[in-house]
Amino acid sequence: MPLSRTLLADLERIVGAGGLVRSYEGRLVYESDMHTFYKGAPDVVALPTRTDQVVAIVRLCRAERVPIVPRGSGTGLIGGAMAPQGGVMIGLNRMDKILEIDLPNRCATVQPGLINLFLTQAVANSGYFFAPDPSSQMVSSIGGNVSTNAGGPHCLKYGITTNHVLGLELVTGTGEAVRLGGKVVDRPGYDLTGIAVGSEGTFGIVTAVTVRLLHAPEAVRTILASFVAIEDASEAVSAIIAAGMIPAALEMLDEMMIRAINEGSNAGYPKDAAAVLLIELDGPLAEVMAQSERAAQICWERGALEVRVARDDAERALLWKGRKEAAGAVGRLAPTYLLQDAVVPRSKLPTIMRELIAIGARHRVRIANVFHAGDGNLHPLILYDDRDPEELERAKAANEELLNACIAMGGTVTGEHGVGLDKAKNLPLQYADADLNFMYRLRRAFDPETIMNPGKLLPSHPACGEGFRPARPRVPDGAWI
Repeated sequence: MPLSRTLLADLERIVGAGGLVRSYEGRLVYESDMHTFYKGAPDVVALPTRTDQVVAIVRLCRAERVPIVPRGSGTGLIGGAMAPQGGVMIGLNRMDKILEIDLPNRCATVQPGLINLFLTQAVANSGYFFAPDPSSQMVSSIGGNVSTNAGGPHCLKYGITTNHVLGLELVTGTGEAVRLGGKVVDRPGYDLTGIAVGSEGTFGIVTAVTVRLLHAPEAVRTILASFVAIEDASEAVSAIIAAGMIPAALEMLDEMMIRAINEGSNAGYPKDAAAVLLIELDGPLAEVMAQSERAAQICWERGALEVRVARDDAERALLWKGRKEAAGAVGRLAPTYLLQDAVVPRSKLPTIMRELIAIGARHRVRIANVFHAGDGNLHPLILYDDRDPEELERAKAANEELLNACIAMGGTVTGEHGVGLDKAKNLPLQYADADLNFMYRLRRAFDPETIMNPGKLLPSHPACGEGFRPARPRVPDGAWI
């Protein structure tokens, strides 16, 4: 349903003509996130620079029951930052300032549009860093990381985004700007900060974030180990953790992914390996040296073909460059892919890898794998050609079977990407009706009119109410565009 001229004029009054994207071509830029399978362009995009502007936009949309979709950098992989029902998209890219760096209290307060990596760069010379490091950290925004509770390779040791968020400023679906949490860790009352992190814009719009800053470790060592079988690499993962070590990162890539990365960059991963482990240890120098020797020994004991330790920061950066660019490298294997991030218990890695091979064979699709092996967070890329509808259907069937297999093994449908539109239908696989109903009622506490990111996170399910039903705004005849 098109927006009224009055609403558009009010939006322009709030953010100015330069803060409103109205053209068809301009709005197409916002029709999907990186999961391009889901598309939906907003009716207009508003680009605020201040919290009071966000408040005014939300109140305006609430009065006319117009859906709102928050968006950061658009690097999500769940169909979360697109507008299937149209409405107003609030792009937060212009709210990209570091508001405060407070080193005595080891924290910083930033606007949601700040790029993740920029915060670490801002404090690196002082010996600090921001730990959450999704593979998209060079382009993803901290607000988006908060929205999806993003992880990253180093979340094995340091935890996911929620472990590093101390407080939030949130504009709720009622148009109220509220402050949740703060610099003091043990605050009385409900942990509303923890509830809001990972809510995917369904509670409201984050306009400021206070995050932890950590001291940079004294030493870092990165090890690359190659294996003749992916089961051997999986066993090495379990053995390293069982030995009492918690690496900063413990990543695995399979043969297909290794080939794509080697063709797309000069990372130099072993060409004859069925699997590669990327192991990073950090901390006090003596501890890191001892643990790296033990980790290398475990890999040799599990049949490693090669164990290579990065000699310097440049070689370490090159090894990580290949891993960080893995998803992009897959374009050399197929025109399109479905990417998931389901999780299984770490001990189930050998079992799920065998099942993935079987699923690919049953549905006649190729599956490339790169994942956070240390915590069982899979990232299978199901390859297909979207010019062939039948091939797309086989890829979708393989995707659903994979999610069901992970749940059956005691896992979950998402580890760090979030739910969005992509996996909302799968939540009943792991939640009872009572659980879903409680989540829905909690959502309504923040957003009574359900205008915030409708259709995302919670499924279209009897336990989740009737969902969002837009109301036609009352405007004079002939005022539609």
